[in-house]
Amino acid sequence: MKDPRELYRWAGDAPAPEEGEAPVLVHALQGSMDAGSAGRLLAQHLTSKLPSVRVLSFDMDELLDYRSRRPAMTFNDGAWTSYDEPELVLDLIRDDDGAPVLLLHGLEPDLRWEQFVAAVQSVIEEFGVRLTIGVHGIPMGVPHTRPMTVTAHATRPELIEAYPNYLSTVQVPASAAALLELRLGRRGRDAMGFAANVPHYLAQADYPQAAAELVRQVARAGDLSLPVGDLEAAGARVRGEIDRQVAESEEVTAVVAALERQFDQFSAAAENEGRSLGRTPMDELPSADELGAQLEAFLAGQDGESQD
Repeated sequence: MKDPRELYRWAGDAPAPEEGEAPVLVHALQGSMDAGSAGRLLAQHLTSKLPSVRVLSFDMDELLDYRSRRPAMTFNDGAWTSYDEPELVLDLIRDDDGAPVLLLHGLEPDLRWEQFVAAVQSVIEEFGVRLTIGVHGIPMGVPHTRPMTVTAHATRPELIEAYPNYLSTVQVPASAAALLELRLGRRGRDAMGFAANVPHYLAQADYPQAAAELVRQVARAGDLSLPVGDLEAAGARVRGEIDRQVAESEEVTAVVAALERQFDQFSAAAENEGRSLGRTPMDELPSADELGAQLEAFLAGQDGESQD
């Protein structure tokens, strides 16, 4: 079997890793579920707002099935002029207080998952990472008019004591991120993940509110100082546009109001039982069908309309 470290190459000007240099590693991999592009927006936000240096890049020829996820190319005036080169990279960023944190972001591997996980574990060992945090978004039967909530999971229950888990046993398609967390847990390493609960009718659109909540959760779990203001401002603009479109339809307004009542009832029940506000069992929430297809259809074209 090939050495998993052959899957990546160190950046030419990257400093040599030192034990304990970056105690936290955050990963946001694109290709599995990421409702509202929550994980992607978090990665874009942190790399654009904080000082960062490229540490290493993964060999995408070894990890990507190009025919299942074909990169975009631009053809202009009789010539190919650009290629959207796929990437999976590790950056070392500094939070607002100068504390280092590793950020793994880019395309989820299609191939060689076990070797990819082993490669990430080797990086974790070289940098002395003590906590690994995964982020993404999941579609949920919740209204956009209520505070964002998250679904948390971890390799030790002590890591998510503030996030009670009311899920029954479920079986879902695997992801490289989930496999990484599983393998780290079996090796006795601390790893956790936050899934932003995105209104299902907004799952296909960029939803900055979800990314902002993920930033807050990562900052809290990793004891980091991370900027969130720009995401909150973008979220306010998105919220205004959604509210405007909802208000234009009595039928859609009624559906959102029904969602609000259900959310508030579950939240009140949770508080009465001593649980945290808004953290309710997923199987108690209304299904996508129950939410009304008309709401999804009405909001699906928001991006196209806003560009007209």
